[in-house]
Amino acid sequence: MNHINNMPSAPPRKRASLALALGMVALVVASFWTLNLDWSGFWSPTALSTTQEFLSGFAPPEMSAKFLYKTFSATLETLAMSALGTVLAMLAGLALALVGAGRFGAAPRALVRLVLNVMRSIPELVWATILLVAAGLGPFAGMLALAFHTTGVLGRLFADSLENANLHAENTLRSNGTPALAAFVYATLPLLLPQMMSYTLYRWENNIRAAAVLGVVGAGGLGGMLKFHLSLFQMPQAATVIIAMLLMVVLVDAASFGLRRALTR
Repeated sequence: MNHINNMPSAPPRKRASLALALGMVALVVASFWTLNLDWSGFWSPTALSTTQEFLSGFAPPEMSAKFLYKTFSATLETLAMSALGTVLAMLAGLALALVGAGRFGAAPRALVRLVLNVMRSIPELVWATILLVAAGLGPFAGMLALAFHTTGVLGRLFADSLENANLHAENTLRSNGTPALAAFVYATLPLLLPQMMSYTLYRWENNIRAAAVLGVVGAGGLGGMLKFHLSLFQMPQAATVIIAMLLMVVLVDAASFGLRRALTR
């Protein structure tokens, strides 16, 4: 009987999780309550007829050899923009993560964390709008926009990984006279590299979608083609561009998923 009376109460983590779940439910209910959602207008006969008329203009898509080659070139441009932006962000994020993980003191850590938070809090579209003024129209501004935003994201993830890493091997090398940078490169970095590459590949997936959208504001690629043809109501050409976007995202997602699975095994 005493054993039953002395049973421990629910752990604080479970109570906090329950409170968080209830708070999320309350937030969703409040969102529906405050928004003026007209569901009947969405399913009205006029809305359905207009939507059907609009979508029918996309069929059949433009399949001429000349336009397909143009779409393929824009697809490669979008891929290159996203890949280069992600690589630059990975390198810059790793450099900033070393400081953001507290390896050079508390004050530099706080400053770099603030910089990373600012960089990742500004969306890619805002970065592109700012950089288009400085770099001009084209994929260069889009690539820089992806690099700035992704640096903030990857820098924060890399810094958290470094702070939570097991430093036993690195400390052993340093205690035997190995320089700090060499000890990090040979001991800690190999342990974290699969996780960091997994983060980088996942961000590349997101950057491909973002690169396709950045073209709408003048960064080139598939987004630029889509904006051009939609503005002229050339729906068959726009349909081909949309199909190219979907195929590109699906193929890259599948390749990235396979690579991430291989890295984390």
